Amino acid sequence: MNGRFTSELWQGIGDIYRGILVHPFLTGLTDGSLPHGTFAFYVVQDALYLRQYAQALAAVASRAPDAAGTEMFARHAADAVAVEQALHESLLADLGIDPAAASAAKPAPTNLAYTSYLLAAIYGGSYADGIGAVLPCYWIYWEVGKELLRRGSPDPRYQRWIDTYGGEEFGAAVRAVLAVTDELGPVLAPRERERVHQHFRVTSRYEWMFWDMGYRKQTWPI
Repeated sequence: MNGRFTSELWQGIGDIYRGILVHPFLTGLTDGSLPHGTFAFYVVQDALYLRQYAQALAAVASRAPDAAGTEMFARHAADAVAVEQALHESLLADLGIDPAAASAAKPAPTNLAYTSYLLAAIYGGSYADGIGAVLPCYWIYWEVGKELLRRGSPDPRYQRWIDTYGGEEFGAAVRAVLAVTDELGPVLAPRERERVHQHFRVTSRYEWMFWDMGYRKQTWPI
């Protein structure tokens, strides 16, 4: 958490992050009690989410003020599809779920709301707005991954998921985005700075809600 601006942002979601760490979805991963059907539901929804998240990252790339930012976020958009969906495919196979059926699934209400918010924040705002909106998915997953690595899991499928997000390769990508965020901090006008804080807190809440959606296997009520 180096850098004044990213430290500010993280301090603003301390209550949310504490709530995430004690959510039964995550505690169920580490003690092995999470039902496989619940995890499978989450994995399918996360694959759907990543398609939209990749679009969000590509949109952030298109707004970058320099070639380095454009290249980084465009590469991360491609990685969101290639690397993480490869993990999902292997997990789906282990969980006995047909990939074709998973691809035909529809986003749950929270999933649709989260991705809709992301895209609206990016297309309706600035480069900084976009970074504020997409950053929690990077950063919270990395922090959660590191914490769950310390706890470990008796279930090899859950451990594989934990290893992905707590690992150094993912951590390197997160640190690069944090560095860009800290570079932006000093040049933001007060109102734009406030918007970044707002987007960061809203999408951090959606991170909690996404795990809760998976835990409850959320469906449309009507």
